[in-house]
Amino acid sequence: MNEITKRTIEDYKNYLIEEEKCSVTIEKYIRDITAFINWTDGNEITKTLVLEYKSMLTQQYAPASVNSVLSSLNGYFNYIERYDLKVKNLKVQRQIFCQSEKELTKAEYERLLKAAKSKKNERLYLIMQTICATGIRVSELKYVDVNSVMTGQAQVRLKGKIRMIILPKELCALLKKYIKEKHITSGSVFVTRKGQPVDRHSIWKSMKQLCETAGVSKEKVFPHNLRHLFARTYYSLQKDIVRLADILGHSSINTTRIYTIENGSTHRRQMQKMGLVRMQN
Repeated sequence: MNEITKRTIEDYKNYLIEEEKCSVTIEKYIRDITAFINWTDGNEITKTLVLEYKSMLTQQYAPASVNSVLSSLNGYFNYIERYDLKVKNLKVQRQIFCQSEKELTKAEYERLLKAAKSKKNERLYLIMQTICATGIRVSELKYVDVNSVMTGQAQVRLKGKIRMIILPKELCALLKKYIKEKHITSGSVFVTRKGQPVDRHSIWKSMKQLCETAGVSKEKVFPHNLRHLFARTYYSLQKDIVRLADILGHSSINTTRIYTIENGSTHRRQMQKMGLVRMQN
């Protein structure tokens, strides 16, 4: 198998499903591969052409985004045994500081909650608190079911792994009240009118609609940023990155480090507290 065709792409998709990759990851891989195939415009795919595509991506996107696409392509090239087409990722120095303009603060989070409450969007109000209070992924919200609320812990089954998510007592109290009001007797807590788990796009769109009322930049408002806020808050109190990695479900601590990066202003204040500069008299 070494031809790049729609059939092999479909076969690769089925292979990823069998490998128990999550649906979002699979969609991302196939989207990246399809975009590359479309870009080639029917030309013979060679290492030189792949390098040209890499160069084009580098001019238009951030290094992390480029590497993400290259990983998708390399995985596919491995699958079809076209090892000659694989290209190296860009070398990126580990980021020391996060961008403060994209970092959601606790005060901004609280304003978002207040805005959701004022708009009488109880479901979104509780979804945001559930993500932020537990560090759970949006794709894992479906595992927060009635039984989880009653026991205070949710069992997440994803990518062939099982981990327990602890639900704080205060959160359980809010969810129990919500369940009773909505007459939910079993299954996921956060569902649509048709009884299906609320999807990522719906949550993302609803959160964006809170921005103006809450006075928070839209660049900061998306579900995954609530997970980041949980991680930073937990780490600032516990300083235990290994435990945090377990809670977040990360297989690599290097991934967790990204969540705990401080912004430049915080680091500057910490350096000033060191008192290692003496002003001249």
